[in-house]
Amino acid sequence: MLEKIGKEVRNRVTSLLYTLGYIGKLLTASTLFITRGGIAARKILIMQLLFTFVEALPICCILGIGIGTSILLIGNTLLLSIGQANLTYTLMALVIVREFGPILVAFVITARSATAIATEISSNVVNHEIEAYIATGVDPINHLAAPRFLGVTFSTILLSIYFSIFGLLLPAFVVQFISTISITDYFNNLFTALEIKTILISILKSLIFGMIISTSATYYGFNAGRSSTEIPMAGLHAVSKAFVLIILANAFITVLSYIL
Repeated sequence: MLEKIGKEVRNRVTSLLYTLGYIGKLLTASTLFITRGGIAARKILIMQLLFTFVEALPICCILGIGIGTSILLIGNTLLLSIGQANLTYTLMALVIVREFGPILVAFVITARSATAIATEISSNVVNHEIEAYIATGVDPINHLAAPRFLGVTFSTILLSIYFSIFGLLLPAFVVQFISTISITDYFNNLFTALEIKTILISILKSLIFGMIISTSATYYGFNAGRSSTEIPMAGLHAVSKAFVLIILANAFITVLSYIL
């Protein structure tokens, strides 16, 4: 019994050390990518930005407009009834920029890109393409993981910014048809309520969420087994772990921002 427990502990410690080593290697490779990235790897980065940022931009903008309009209408109606209508803009800045923007964008990217990345890399593992990279002297982390890490991380930040822009600005034109709020008053109140701290926290969250998504996707992609049935499992593990870590990271940053 003790031997079994000891073996399990050793396996967990080994797995933890391997994970930490992989994260360190991925961060190092991504940092040096600008100077050492080859032409092929740069093309992977461009394609990742195209898939993760450009193709996901319409859905994120639509989400921002819909959620921003809903919060404006609900918040204005509720707070107006208690004589605190100006708090609507503070509510919008906090909910859209600091909370909903980063986490909803992260969920969209996880559903789209984490699955695709983990599936693609695990397919390379199953088809022995990773071994071919190593045999020819190409580091698969530098060539495959680093550009995807950078592409997903930058895309998460950019999509979060666009989500906030559309979620804050476009509702001003939508509510003209159903409310008496003037555009001038709307923007004046909105920019007064929007603080630098809120923007910085939003960017920090997006940065961390992007790093979580890309690391989880590449990690589980590289750790797929040799069977073809491991390919969908790699995508499933990458997505589920990314969702959990994003929620935990979001809660941690939110609590920390209120404490500090």
